[in-house]
Amino acid sequence: MKLKTIMGQPSWTLKNNAVEAAMTQTGGHLGPVAFRLGRRVVRPFHVAPWAEEKLEKVPPILQVLRGDFFCMPFGGNSTAWRKERHPAHGQTANEGWQFVETTEDSSSCSLRLRMKTTVRKAQVDKLIQLRTNHPAIYCRHTISGATGPMNFGHHAMLKFPTGSVGRISTSPIRFGQVYPGPFENPVEGGYSCLKAGAEFRSLQSVPMADGGRADLTRYPAREGFEDLVMVSAKPDTDFAWSAAVFSGERTVWFALKDPRVLASTVMWHSHGGRHYAPWNGRHRRVLALEEVTSHFHDGLAESAKTNALTARGIPTAVELNPKRPTVVNVIMAMAVVPEGFERVRRIERKKDAVTLVGEDHHRVTVPLDWKFIYGA
Repeated sequence: MKLKTIMGQPSWTLKNNAVEAAMTQTGGHLGPVAFRLGRRVVRPFHVAPWAEEKLEKVPPILQVLRGDFFCMPFGGNSTAWRKERHPAHGQTANEGWQFVETTEDSSSCSLRLRMKTTVRKAQVDKLIQLRTNHPAIYCRHTISGATGPMNFGHHAMLKFPTGSVGRISTSPIRFGQVYPGPFENPVEGGYSCLKAGAEFRSLQSVPMADGGRADLTRYPAREGFEDLVMVSAKPDTDFAWSAAVFSGERTVWFALKDPRVLASTVMWHSHGGRHYAPWNGRHRRVLALEEVTSHFHDGLAESAKTNALTARGIPTAVELNPKRPTVVNVIMAMAVVPEGFERVRRIERKKDAVTLVGEDHHRVTVPLDWKFIYGA
């Protein structure tokens, strides 16, 4: 398959009757992506405003920044783990992927890529699959040949159009916390407003640094600030999910995962709080819903050791076994919702579909092979 330059990056493309997706060669970033919902075409993923600018002295991940990408190890990785010095979000989000093959039949089309990492020797196989009539992207990463602890995750970023209001929800929360350290530094031109380290049980009431409470189920909000929180799924949950309803557009984006593989969801609220390059105050109305097993966005060193989250029984790393590949599956999908559908309350599995139930009991059924998240 030939590469073509899309929004500044050499990319492969995959298309069927419901979805058209681009995948960058550098970093394997999924985006832009167009979902066809009836007669409408919806593009929910964010692409950095500097995508076609020539930047100097920035890591590849920032130059490419768009959509969703697989991070291994997830996070900043500013501290080396033993002798391993990983780039921010790992080689998988920064370096070149090798094309393996595309396949297509009457029911699906797939793109397969591969990377052999060197900081931690491993082979990572990426599968991006589209199913006929499914408004969804099926993502699988298979990690083989590696040993030792590793944190990883997806980094999906949604862009909310001007005037659009998002309603955010997740499957039942076991534990929620604002990042326990300084997320931004005002001296460097970065600003946050949530109370560092604050614990919460509901996204609707999260402590702020000024003593107030923030409702994280509504976004965009808190303009001029960057904040990061993490919520962990209940351990007895068969499957976990996160969702964002674009109420102005009457659409919903949602992701499904196996919480035994991806234990938590990191939420990065990026709304103009970074005034240093290349952000320069222009990165706004972006919400990342990042499905991870990690200690927030810190990196491997913090995630691999015993920490406050593991003391609560929340895993922040997985032990890789060279004799048994580790498989990470995620489904990201979209649908149209009826007027009055404010926020996803729960997601029910059907035989070959899922049904999204709103807080007002509106119901939307989406054709979906949810068994994919278990490797089926």
